[in-house]
Amino acid sequence: MTITTIGLDLAKNVFQVHAIDEAGTVVVRKALRRVQVIPFFTKLAPCLIGIEACGTSHYWARELQKLGHDVRLMPPAYVKAYVKRGKTDAADAEAICEAVMRPTMRFVPVKSREQQAELSLHRVRSLIIKQRTQLINMARGHLAEFGICIPQGINNALHLLEKSLDGDMGMDLPEPAHAMLLVLARQALLAHEQIRDVDRQLHVLCRTNDVAHRLTTVPGVGPVGAAAFAAAVTDPGQFKSGRQFAAWLGLTPLQNSSGGKERSGRISKMGDKYLRKLLVVGATALVRQFKIRPDRVPPSFAALLERKPMRVATVAMANKMARIIWALLTRGDTYQANHVPAITA
Repeated sequence: MTITTIGLDLAKNVFQVHAIDEAGTVVVRKALRRVQVIPFFTKLAPCLIGIEACGTSHYWARELQKLGHDVRLMPPAYVKAYVKRGKTDAADAEAICEAVMRPTMRFVPVKSREQQAELSLHRVRSLIIKQRTQLINMARGHLAEFGICIPQGINNALHLLEKSLDGDMGMDLPEPAHAMLLVLARQALLAHEQIRDVDRQLHVLCRTNDVAHRLTTVPGVGPVGAAAFAAAVTDPGQFKSGRQFAAWLGLTPLQNSSGGKERSGRISKMGDKYLRKLLVVGATALVRQFKIRPDRVPPSFAALLERKPMRVATVAMANKMARIIWALLTRGDTYQANHVPAITA
């Protein structure tokens, strides 16, 4: 029995294995407990292993690569097409085994421990920002019940909550309502301080990481965005062009073409939502800067704002920024405002 290809369906405790030989005959179809996974693959000769890119997939890919196996991660959306019928672990493992052998399949590079550690800063930061927003919105609604309106802006809200902790709010609230306001204020200010701590770590990381430092030269890309792209993009060479990189981020239009007629719709919004959001937020900052200091915004962006509505122009600018980032990652350069693309025959 010579196993050549394995489809491994990951889970928390029970893993499903589907293995075939050179002729495509199924030789192993079994479930493994978590503690049985490494011993099982240790006994096998090096082979091709397919895994869906999901939680813990990068960890298991690294562990299996240490045993000499060729491990390839695939987006779950691309594997789904190979599931024949009902949703079971065995059917998923069989579909993974089939998908990993397709010559046109797209794979996800395996991330290192260091890259995942850096990305954890961004994931935690994003979560705490959502929690801070929820707490502030709750405080706004809480005070609105007593006719008190907090001015717009995160800083105004945090300033008022800080004054409430110091007892300088000067507002007449019933004792239970005041006590709950203090609870919200403490939680919101704690979340704000935690966000600042993570931001400081990202700034230090951006200064020490050469790739992230170069990406900060792109207009609209700050230390947070630069550090995120440096950690998330394992191999920029897997993309043949900047457009493919932008499509990977979900910033290119969806195609609905038939009969020789090309129709483009809204952007696909596929790929990493967090990275896409960072680019759109950076482009929005450029739009605001354009209103104050037009000379600091690249001419191509300024021309785009004159032709398109603001939100359409913002997403188009994010698309352009993604292509610039791909070029810098691929060539190892820094951003040059007056760069003229080379014309190929």
